Amino acid sequence: MRDPLSKLIQTIPPSGIRKYFDIVSEMEDAISLGVGEPDFDTPWHIREEGIYSLEQGRTFYTSNAGLKELKTEICKYLKRTQNIDYDTEEVVVTVGGSEGIDIALRAMLDYGDEVLIPQPSYVSYEPCTLLAGGTPVIIELKEENEFRLTPEELRAAITDKTKILILPFPNNPTGAIMERKDLEEIAKIVIEHDLFVISDEIYSELTYKARHVSIASIDGMWERTVLINGFSKAYAMTGWRLGYVAAPSVILKQMLKIHQFAIMCAPTTSQYAAVEALKKGNKDVEMMRDCYDKRRRFLLNEFEKMGIDCFTPYGAFYAFPSIKKFGMTSDEFAEKLLREEKVAVVPGTAFGACGEGFLRISYAYSIEDLKVALGRMADFINKLNK
Repeated sequence: MRDPLSKLIQTIPPSGIRKYFDIVSEMEDAISLGVGEPDFDTPWHIREEGIYSLEQGRTFYTSNAGLKELKTEICKYLKRTQNIDYDTEEVVVTVGGSEGIDIALRAMLDYGDEVLIPQPSYVSYEPCTLLAGGTPVIIELKEENEFRLTPEELRAAITDKTKILILPFPNNPTGAIMERKDLEEIAKIVIEHDLFVISDEIYSELTYKARHVSIASIDGMWERTVLINGFSKAYAMTGWRLGYVAAPSVILKQMLKIHQFAIMCAPTTSQYAAVEALKKGNKDVEMMRDCYDKRRRFLLNEFEKMGIDCFTPYGAFYAFPSIKKFGMTSDEFAEKLLREEKVAVVPGTAFGACGEGFLRISYAYSIEDLKVALGRMADFINKLNK
């Protein structure tokens, strides 16, 4: 029998995050600091709106691009928070931000076009680029630059085949951010080389040093930017599977075509709940952001006590501590910590080869859970230091 599988898909490894979750699920008393998911329940008023939509029998397909009411609220939100103007015809509601990444790349790439991917970063960018026929070009971000993308790094990576730059900020896994002054320098280079940007802003509401700035708000960048965001992180709505894309219509119309054929529309119940989130969810976001900030500061303080080096993350809900001093690879450290102390973290290499020597640790957990997990981690470090 002939091989039923695509040669391309067989070359793409599975997510480096999953194996630790699988082990934790079968290990008694294990604590995971690896999941990138809020530990908060979706706020009740948002859940209630979803329930009400079901009670009213709103179980039909919406239009392919999403509910008009939801797209209107998304446009208002982007105007309110970023001072960016979008029409509802320039927004499509997706099944999570991940779908937005996938369909943007598929709509924009021809075979061999190069996509610049700063790493460490979210695991989907590289495989989605390959599946769309593009060529990933990795830009290795550096701890001494606070894992920001510098103009020098960007210029060095551009060739005559470069078409898209992915901007993964606030960043998963490092917690790095890009401030306006950083983005203005990047924007100059993007315009100079006639590039496009896919800006993944799923953590835009979770910043602790300065409010998030979208590169789409920088002069000359609106027409070059595909802005991706969603409801999972800010509103604790991961299981609702809802995101959105805002982009110039020349790009968005082709993305919508792929969305129509592959998805039809995002879940109707989730869309009604998201309208409520955007209209009345500001206080919920502020409460959760304040809690994450407290956990962030607690985590950094505990790392300092343990003698673990960690640059200060200013976004998302992850820290990216260095474990280079212990003479183990990231995988070795993570596996040993899990086996000996039943604490799961994610090796930095899950987010790119340049993540070697680091771990991703999520603080999307209660202080009580963090205290237990970090106590076990401190015991582990003490044994290593003996």
